[in-house]
Amino acid sequence: MTDFPNRPKLLVTLEAEARSRAVIERVIGAAAEIVYLADLSQADRAPALASAAVILARNTAKELQPGEASLIRKARLIQFVTAGVDYIPLGDLPTEVPIANNGGAYAEPMAEHALAMTLAALKRLFVEHAKLSAGNFDQFRLNRMLAGATVGILGFGGIGVATARLMRAVGAKVHAINRRGATEEPIDWIGTGADLDKLLAQSDVLILSLPLSPATEGLIGARELGLMKPEAVLVNLARGEIVDEAALYAHLKANPTFTACIDAWWIEPVRHGRFVMGHPFTSLPNVIASPHNSASAAGWRDVALTRAAENLRRTLVGETPRFLVPPGDRMM
Repeated sequence: MTDFPNRPKLLVTLEAEARSRAVIERVIGAAAEIVYLADLSQADRAPALASAAVILARNTAKELQPGEASLIRKARLIQFVTAGVDYIPLGDLPTEVPIANNGGAYAEPMAEHALAMTLAALKRLFVEHAKLSAGNFDQFRLNRMLAGATVGILGFGGIGVATARLMRAVGAKVHAINRRGATEEPIDWIGTGADLDKLLAQSDVLILSLPLSPATEGLIGARELGLMKPEAVLVNLARGEIVDEAALYAHLKANPTFTACIDAWWIEPVRHGRFVMGHPFTSLPNVIASPHNSASAAGWRDVALTRAAENLRRTLVGETPRFLVPPGDRMM
C-alpha cells in the first residue's frame, strides 16, 4: 500500500488473502496505513515491527521470527483474531504492550452449539437413536424440558451472554458468574467466582464459556462435580483443561444420569498438534461429543475478523480497546 508518513501503521502479521484484506481495509478505512508482514522483504520486517502503532495477529509464535517479538515496543495494542489465546506464548511479547483477545468473536454460533447440545442431552436424542438402531422402540421413556430449568453459565462474556439469550428465549432461568459479579443483561442471578459452589448446586445445565488461565485450570474437579445434581448436563465450550479429565470420566461412569457435552478437549490439533483422548469418553452413552467445531459456522470467519478490526479501530481513534488480557493471564 502507499506510504502515509503521518498516519499510524497497522501491521497485519497473520496470513490474509484478498477477502480478509478487504474486510480489514473496510473496517479500518483511513484510520491507519495497513501493512501486511507477508508482503515485506526480510530487511523491511524489523522496521515495520518497530514502528507499528497496532498489530493484528492470529498466532505470533508462528508469524514472527526468532527475536522479532522484542521489536514491538511502540504498539498501542496487539489484537488477536481468536477469543482463546491461552495456547499463544503471550509471555514472549513485551509486557508494556497491551494485548486483546477477540472476545465474543464467535459468540452466536457457539451459543447455538450450546443450545443444540443441551437439547440433545435433555431429549435423549443420541441415546434413543442408538436404542432404535437395536430395535428398541422406547416411546414412553420420559425426557426433560429446558423451559423452567436453571442454566448456569460459568464465564459470562460474549459467549455466555449470547447463550443466555437463547436459553431465556426457550424459557430457562439463567444464573451466571463473571469476574465483576454484575451485568446489564436481564438474567435471574449473577455472582463471582466465590459463588461457584452455589452455581454448581443450582444448575440443571452448566455451560463452561470462560477462558483458560492459571486461575481456571482444573477448576472443575471431583469435588465440584459432586456438588452438581445427579441428572445435570455439563456443556464445555471453553477449554478441556478447565475440567479434570480423569475426574469427569469417573463421575460419568459412576453417575449414568449425568451427561457431559464435550466440544473442547484436553489435547487438540490446533493447540497441541494432535488429538488425544485420555479416557474413552465416546464409549459412554452419557457423553455427547463434537470436535471443537462450535465456532465453525459458514461465513463467520469474516464476522470474527471484522470484530477484531473494529477493536483495533477503537484504539486508533483514541478509544479504550475491549477484551484486554489481564496481566496474570499472559503467563500461560
